[in-house]
Amino acid sequence: MFRQRKKQNKRDNDIWENNRLHSSGTVRKGDIDLDFEDHGESEVQITTHHLTPPFLDGSQLFTKQNSSISPVRDPQSDLAIFAKKGSPLVQQKRMERERKVKAKESASLAGSAIGNVLGVKKELSKEVDSKNNNKFSNDIKTCLGTQTEEERSSIQEQRKNLPAYAARNDLLKIIRDNQVIVVIGETGSGKTTQLTQFLNEDGYGKLGIIGCTQPRRVAAMSVAKRVSEEMGVKLGDEVGYSIRFEDVTSRKSVIKYMTDGVLLRETLVDANLDKYSVIIMDEAHERTLNTDVLLGLFRNLLSKRNDLKLIITSATMNADKFSSFFGDAPQFTIPGRTFPVDVLYAKYAIEDYVDMAVKEALKIHLQSGPGDILIFMTGQEDIEVTCEVLKEKLKVLDDDTPPLEILPIYSSMPAEEQSKIFRKTKKGFRKIVVATNVAETSLTVDGISYVIDSGYSKLKVYNAKIGLESLAITPISAANAKQRAGRAGRTGPGVCVKLYTESAERDEMYQQAIPEIQRTNLANTLLLLKSLGIDDLIKFPFLDAPPQETITSSLYELWSIGALDNFGKLTTLGQKMSKFPIQPALSKLLLVSAENGCSEEMITIVSMLSVPNVFYRPKERQEESDMCRARFFVPESDHLTLLNVYSQWVSNNYQDFWCKKNFLHSKSLKKAKDIKEQLELIMKSNRVDVISTGYEWDILRKCICSSFFYQAAKSSGMNGEFTSLRTGIKLQLHPTSALYGMADLPQYVVYHELLLTSKEYISIVTAVDPLWLTEFGAVFYSVRNSNSKKKRFLEEELEKDRVTYDEYQSKDNVKVKKSKKTIVQVGGNNNRRRRGF
Repeated sequence: MFRQRKKQNKRDNDIWENNRLHSSGTVRKGDIDLDFEDHGESEVQITTHHLTPPFLDGSQLFTKQNSSISPVRDPQSDLAIFAKKGSPLVQQKRMERERKVKAKESASLAGSAIGNVLGVKKELSKEVDSKNNNKFSNDIKTCLGTQTEEERSSIQEQRKNLPAYAARNDLLKIIRDNQVIVVIGETGSGKTTQLTQFLNEDGYGKLGIIGCTQPRRVAAMSVAKRVSEEMGVKLGDEVGYSIRFEDVTSRKSVIKYMTDGVLLRETLVDANLDKYSVIIMDEAHERTLNTDVLLGLFRNLLSKRNDLKLIITSATMNADKFSSFFGDAPQFTIPGRTFPVDVLYAKYAIEDYVDMAVKEALKIHLQSGPGDILIFMTGQEDIEVTCEVLKEKLKVLDDDTPPLEILPIYSSMPAEEQSKIFRKTKKGFRKIVVATNVAETSLTVDGISYVIDSGYSKLKVYNAKIGLESLAITPISAANAKQRAGRAGRTGPGVCVKLYTESAERDEMYQQAIPEIQRTNLANTLLLLKSLGIDDLIKFPFLDAPPQETITSSLYELWSIGALDNFGKLTTLGQKMSKFPIQPALSKLLLVSAENGCSEEMITIVSMLSVPNVFYRPKERQEESDMCRARFFVPESDHLTLLNVYSQWVSNNYQDFWCKKNFLHSKSLKKAKDIKEQLELIMKSNRVDVISTGYEWDILRKCICSSFFYQAAKSSGMNGEFTSLRTGIKLQLHPTSALYGMADLPQYVVYHELLLTSKEYISIVTAVDPLWLTEFGAVFYSVRNSNSKKKRFLEEELEKDRVTYDEYQSKDNVKVKKSKKTIVQVGGNNNRRRRGF
């Protein structure tokens, strides 16, 4: 390889120079080795193998869905092909930005020697002040907008005007007569905010908590805030919410809004959910992973608890399926305030949906009547380009053109920026909201009369063969298209412009969206089911069964990290791992770190991995922000880089000013602090020690390797390219990594996640010793070429435990591995960890 040839040439040159020094008499004979043969220590080579436990030998079925499901109905259709290519306009803008950055870097004198002589200073950008408190509850008021005194006084009148209020008595009657009810209602009918209050007023709150699940945490928080205002109580008292790592409830709480994942975790502590009298599963038609698992659990639970009421709220598209799943449960429809919507289809297939969306928006603005515009786009980059091009086009138009207010919204935006879409439009202005599919059901923006539907969304897709989970642009379903069109008919008659043909909606789109359970990694879900005592997965009542390949891949991952034994049963380690609301590999990381005396540092790393990216890179100061970020880099590891960032933030007294100065998101760091505190409480409640190792960072790297050895890659020697040890696919080091651009890349690394954009990138990377991979990942790796020095070192270590090197290599398929603090035994009749190294 090029890297090895380069090293050999350098060694040969060094020997030649030393030879010349010896000939000239500068160096005495014997001080140097004039032999051109390489006597140095050779690199350890890892060979990959594949061990299969008995329960995954292919003889056992875990699901009724044998084949995997494609996220695209017809891969050869125009919609699918254009989705794969992406928008040409977005690609053009991306290239323009890159050229401008390079031109600015090459032309700018700021920061250079001549620039300092001439007094050229760098331009400073305006920065938005970060809030002092990162609790999401403090952002709710901002998201909902500020209420006036007049609005507060008329809040009860607003309740009475909702469609749900008119159906109150009939709804309560059908709930009294049935254990399971499917409630159908359009977004904005009031079902989410009013149903919990109706039940509380009818006395269900005296029998237990009235719980309402939401697929998104933003919805859980905002609805809880709204209901507390309507009831005139403080948020967290009678009405509260609970999301991952944040619980704003009390003993007085009778109405509790929460994410479906939180309720699923509560079943671990209380399988019968005895403290609840009613469970409302809101927006169930979105078919999130946790929602599907909960539906299966409730089907078994309801026979044990005849006093528990289950209410499923859904759009029309999935109501019949939910009803038949629970034995033809009755359906109740809340009449919504919907108005007719004129639907306009494209006459031909549109290749550039972003460019066409801009043209249609300006056409509506210049030629149509009053009313705001909602544009559905796929993600942040598409949204930003759409807004940018709209502003450029407006500058070219006449001065008499009515003004436009262009507002983007996507998940990674700050809450104060997201809140702008809910504010009333300025007088004389028309508002254009450019949003992802979050505006389909979860958010309602008043005043929308026109909808432009691109026909695409980003969908999480999991490839079980290579373990790649990616966000891919895919055509939406016909049901999603109908839901998007309905956004235009909320406040009056509206118009929906669809950027695809009528035949494409009929022939190229699925009628219903593919449920998340059929297109995602199920390792965490299966660990939860195993901890609940559900070992026979094929008998579990899934609403839609996940593919066999996905379940097998997830079970294999759990077995390889020691959560399952050779017969598919939960191990002691797996039982402990299930107590943490994080990925199985991360929960194992915390448990292993406690045994190795570095759990305090590892909790910090896991907390930093659980929040959005702490680094930010403003367009005006990209070079400066890159230099600041580089100062935090720990060359061996991105995990340790995150630890370094947090440690320096703590040493600087959690200052927002310090974060601004170093281009860090103070809100993300504060959220990481909250998560760290929650994880510490979970560890202490499970009697897991929280210990600090100080600056022994090699121990941390070793622990990281013990949990992520199945995601290992070997350097290819050039351009930051790696090769996956298990799958053999080519991987690129992500440009944000601390290892990116290193002259001498480490031979082996483990990575936290695999990203698929234009290439396959590995992100959050840590360099590891190859012997660590064979130590912790004996089910995958073994040493191919181990030189005598490495062998002697290993024999000395193994001798302390009375195990010979040959026994270490092969003894009844049991790999006994030894290092400085623990011994791991993998691959025998059971997987176990014991103290002793």
